[in-house]
Amino acid sequence: MLIDLSHRIEDGMVTYKGLPAPHICDFWDRQSSAANYDDGSSFQIGRIDMVANTGTYLDTPFHRYADGDDLAAVSLDRLAGLDGLCVRAGAMEAGAELFEGLDVAGKAVLVHTGWDRHWRTDAYYSDHPFLAESAARLLAERGAALVGIDSYNIDDTRSRRRPVHTLLLGAGTLICEHMTGLDALPTEGFRFTAAPPRVAGMGTFPVRAFAEIG
Repeated sequence: MLIDLSHRIEDGMVTYKGLPAPHICDFWDRQSSAANYDDGSSFQIGRIDMVANTGTYLDTPFHRYADGDDLAAVSLDRLAGLDGLCVRAGAMEAGAELFEGLDVAGKAVLVHTGWDRHWRTDAYYSDHPFLAESAARLLAERGAALVGIDSYNIDDTRSRRRPVHTLLLGAGTLICEHMTGLDALPTEGFRFTAAPPRVAGMGTFPVRAFAEIG
């Protein structure tokens, strides 16, 4: 069974407050393209103008570090078919104690907060759940391959610091933000994939994140 963990990207949708929404349109529409063919064929070629931090997206080390791996440098074994763990966070700050005793090495650790219920509302952008600096340090030191969260940011945006991004991406641990549907996952026993296009010179891009159970 496959479970979609990604938000749908739509024209005019705001993901991160202060960043522009995507503009989705036709570059080549069906009516105009029909004139190029003699057999009644017509085609649509779409165009999307957007910033990389749109929808459910993956952060690679290059997002934080100029010499870190970008989207093109991250190998598929770091993105696809990862053994997954889903941790339920009951408080606004997900502390290190939630991950004590868990074998996170090489795994995708997904933090379920339920904040995705506020998606595309004003409530989504403030006072959101986040990962504690101590939790990020533990996950980085113990070799988590990827850490995801169904919230506005994995860091506390009330501060001008970003220690969680700094620690995780500095250790080569990928980050997946603005996830959804984590309530449908078991605690373990699933595989996780979040693969972006192989774009050189970019550190972040939307993904179709999903879990496979069974």
